[in-house]
Amino acid sequence: MSQRVSDDAMAEVIAETRSDSSSRRHGGGDDAVVTDLPYMHRVGTPPKQPLFQEIKHSLMETFFADKPFHKFKDQSGSRKFVLALQSLFPILEWGRDYNLKKFRGDFVSGLTIASLCIPQDLAYAKLAYLDPWYGLYSSFVAPLVYAFMGTSRDIAIGPVAVVSLLLGSLLSSEISDTKSHDYVRLAFTATFFAGVTQLALGVCRLGFLIDFLSHAAIVGFMAGAAITIAMQQLKGLLGIKNFTTKTDIVSVLHSVWSNVHHGWNWETILIGLSFLIFLLITKYIAKRNKKLFWVSAISPMISVVVSTFFVYITRADKRGVSIVKHIKSGVNPSSANEIFFSGKYLGAGVRVGIVSGMVALTEAVAIGRTFAAMKDYSLDGNKEMVAMGTMNIVGSLTSCYVTTGSFSRSAVNFMAGCQTAVSNIVMSIVVLLTLLVLTPLFKYTPNAVLASIIIAAVVNLVNIEAMVLLWKIDKFDFVACMGAFFGVIFKSVEIGLLIAVAISFAKILLQVTRPRTAVLGKLPGTTVYRNIQQYPKAAQIPGMLIIRIDSAIYFSNSNYIKERILRWLIEEESQRTESELPGIQNLIVEMSPVTDIDTSGIHAFEELYKTLQKREVQLILANPGPVVIEKLHASKLTDLIGEDKIFLTVADAVATFGPKGVK
Repeated sequence: MSQRVSDDAMAEVIAETRSDSSSRRHGGGDDAVVTDLPYMHRVGTPPKQPLFQEIKHSLMETFFADKPFHKFKDQSGSRKFVLALQSLFPILEWGRDYNLKKFRGDFVSGLTIASLCIPQDLAYAKLAYLDPWYGLYSSFVAPLVYAFMGTSRDIAIGPVAVVSLLLGSLLSSEISDTKSHDYVRLAFTATFFAGVTQLALGVCRLGFLIDFLSHAAIVGFMAGAAITIAMQQLKGLLGIKNFTTKTDIVSVLHSVWSNVHHGWNWETILIGLSFLIFLLITKYIAKRNKKLFWVSAISPMISVVVSTFFVYITRADKRGVSIVKHIKSGVNPSSANEIFFSGKYLGAGVRVGIVSGMVALTEAVAIGRTFAAMKDYSLDGNKEMVAMGTMNIVGSLTSCYVTTGSFSRSAVNFMAGCQTAVSNIVMSIVVLLTLLVLTPLFKYTPNAVLASIIIAAVVNLVNIEAMVLLWKIDKFDFVACMGAFFGVIFKSVEIGLLIAVAISFAKILLQVTRPRTAVLGKLPGTTVYRNIQQYPKAAQIPGMLIIRIDSAIYFSNSNYIKERILRWLIEEESQRTESELPGIQNLIVEMSPVTDIDTSGIHAFEELYKTLQKREVQLILANPGPVVIEKLHASKLTDLIGEDKIFLTVADAVATFGPKGVK
């Protein structure tokens, strides 16, 4: 049986002898026996704070741990106003040190990501079942707003594949006619409420909520979404006209094969596969040689230009090759009066907005943190949420749909040498010029090429290495990943997302309600006590059982912890009886990892104490933290157990109550 001390190890501990000058510590007023044991510190109790101070401290730690108002202290009124503006618009702070050298880097990177984003925007808008120009609109306004309010130097803003697919899936479930004007209005409404959600999280400093979606769940969700997106592009890649509106893999494959004899267009397939191979080759080249990142960055634009020219001169559109056709020219029109602020679609807009806003925010913060760590600068999560929320609210008023940080464009932006968020401004200006001048040139762009661009873009979202690592490190994380993955590809994007969130919460609940406990033993030649599973040579103390609780003790786990400790006691007593070793007279609970305890936890310890008394086993506590010891005193549990049964270390408890010869 695991976590059992061997007879030899126990015998070694029994055989240890203390020097004749050492003796056990005794209590007892004037008759106390003076010993030469090392001085034992008592467990300190923190000074009692007023209730208002406790509440204030808790709120500050929860919502203002980064001390955002510290810089305003002892400043004049005018200086506070300037600092407030800089907090809201970080460009006013870093813009003072901006120079021509930085602009050169931003200009090159801005042009580079513009060449990548324009064809992607045309393609991603189709994922959301919107006309192509809405993708361009979204890459004009949103990056401008973010450049003034965001704190990331590297993130590139615009429509992304996963959010576009999610938005299209959720909106089409509300309005099946995706060509209707109400569908577009609902998209603007969802974008508005996505922005409101993000802004509210930032203003209320509730950004920690997005951390409830675990990394494992995100990996599975992204991989499933990538495969779903790629499968959806078979319509454009194969030239199928009658295609399913469902996103699950079974329906998609059935739709593909049911059209194999009369629905596929060989010219469309030739165009699509040719450029898909070209795009994948350029991605491979860029991956092998980082200096050639620009090859992959400009390949989508090259594909669009070449394929458009080819279709135009051959008039392949007359032979069944589907093309983009008309794209509106001009700057974004206002859509403020298009948003549903009342009526039957208001509730749907709020629901879709909250879901898409949270997913977009999760992706953006993850991307921002990644590149901030690579360049070693600080990313303010709450300011990012305010920036994201503001840009989506403004976007919803200017004919944009939900935008966020794009990993592929951000990676290109980073490798192209961007210095600040000005690269987003450069990209936005290029998109504006495209809207004003170049949109008629995209009339003959084949949809097959846009499908190829999307497939090539989402390939990297399937992170096999991360899945393998999850399997090696944590099997539960792997199950969460696979749950989200299969939920997306076999059911729908929203079901996959729901599974991802549910499994993430299930893991949290499992860890909270079933915390780890460990039996500790003494490492030979030391006074250090460690888990006997991790350190097999660690020997248990005769007559004592030492258990460590690796969690805070709350109502959700207090009963389990009490029952688990009693099970440990019963198992150990049975084992020691069989080995003819001394029975257990003292149970030491090592409380170093216990950060907090509530009234249910206190009650559980009272019951544990009474149960142990009936078994003639003494309960001893070691190293309770400041919050815990304060609550133990307040509940009078220290009086029940005895002040002399609470020690600073396990070694002190063993030296006092353990067998002679053991320290």
